[in-house]
Amino acid sequence: MAFKVAIIGRPNVGKSTLFNRLVGRRIALVDDTPGVTRDRRVHPGRLMDLEFDVIDTAGLEDAPAPSLAGRMRAQTETAIDEADLILFMIDARAGLMPDDQGFAEFVRRKGKPVILVANKTDVRNAEAGVLEAFNLGLGEPVALSAEHGRGLAELRDAMAAVMGDAADVDVDSSGGEGEGEALVGEDIDPDAEEPAYDPQKPLRVAIVGRPNVGKSTLINALIGEERLLTGPEAGITRDSISVEWNWRGRSIRLFDTAGMRRKARVQEKIEKLSVAETLRAIRFAEVVVVVFDATMPFEKQDMQIADLVLREGRAPVIAFNKWDLIEDRQERLGELREQTERLLPQARGIRAVTVSAENGRGLDQLMQAAATTHEVWNRRVPTGPLNRWLEAATAQHPPPAVAGRRLKVKYMTQIKTRPPGFIVSCSRPEAMPQSYVRYLTNGLREAFDIFGVPIRIALRTSENPYAGRARGKRR
Repeated sequence: MAFKVAIIGRPNVGKSTLFNRLVGRRIALVDDTPGVTRDRRVHPGRLMDLEFDVIDTAGLEDAPAPSLAGRMRAQTETAIDEADLILFMIDARAGLMPDDQGFAEFVRRKGKPVILVANKTDVRNAEAGVLEAFNLGLGEPVALSAEHGRGLAELRDAMAAVMGDAADVDVDSSGGEGEGEALVGEDIDPDAEEPAYDPQKPLRVAIVGRPNVGKSTLINALIGEERLLTGPEAGITRDSISVEWNWRGRSIRLFDTAGMRRKARVQEKIEKLSVAETLRAIRFAEVVVVVFDATMPFEKQDMQIADLVLREGRAPVIAFNKWDLIEDRQERLGELREQTERLLPQARGIRAVTVSAENGRGLDQLMQAAATTHEVWNRRVPTGPLNRWLEAATAQHPPPAVAGRRLKVKYMTQIKTRPPGFIVSCSRPEAMPQSYVRYLTNGLREAFDIFGVPIRIALRTSENPYAGRARGKRR
């Protein structure tokens, strides 16, 4: 079993940069602004022949426990408790800071193996900072530049020496540094087709929504632990953090994402990076739970997020959170159902669940809705029943006549799942009104129970084998 390595230190010393270097991919957000990382993130890492799990953490700061910085420090302390090896990082360019002394003493009290890392040694006068690091009493510092990859061989040797037999040395691997678990969606083909639906197949679920609607609190409630940083402040989450979980024997990977504000309000570089991570999670997730605030649902931004999920072809589920704050629940529930059907016609029958992340209400129903939606998202309709339905549908409501010529619909076939996609062979596809395409879409939903997911219908004309062939000339 691979050992765990936690990277800790003051804010802005380069922890996330080293994390990205060890996992071989640009996963964690990196910026010159201190305090970019807030939640702890775990990912398989590799350094030459060593394989391990690496934990990125928030910067250590002295702050009261109830404050945001204090809650971030609690997350870092949890990472230290989980880790087998600590990489205590300092900024050699800035030199030793007073906080470094206090944090070094804190780490020593934990009794875990520690390697002192002096980062940013690629600039002049960094040698003085490396020498100062000896004063921390954590042994000889490893000088490196996480940004440029210098000193990694020395770091590898130090890790192997400290961990000894616990180090998982892969001497036979032919892969390069950074090979490991795929990122969000990199092992998912959105157009992949499965011969039969497997209800036990691992499922990827992204939780998205506006800031401060309770996304992180919802995930904590689902998994039953304070895994993600939460609080009354809006915009706490910045990275897309994945959490492994098991629901009814099924492996679930939950992705917490940053809240998405209106594009005009997104000004800071960090927030733009956070939104890009959220878009990536939506694009490659299987099921996307769009969290609405039940006290203020269907805001303009809510609708834009839901529309984005549908345009990306994901399997959507709506969670009306903060249901514990609603007084007249029966009347409110009827209003929400009516608004959902009226405002999201492109996903007719979308599954919506009322939940309360604070008291755990409706969580099992939410996951059941996600599993059911995922099954519908993977549904395949045989060509025979599909065309028998099409014949009946066109007989009941024939295609309209355009410019005096009636359009002809010949046959239909399903070409893909995830989401269901169909091709309709017809005459003059460019002249087919969208109202008739909607008629076919709604008929498909009712006939084959394809509610709550996007349906793609493409119009094609059958090829004429003689088209473009010139008549033979007489001689």
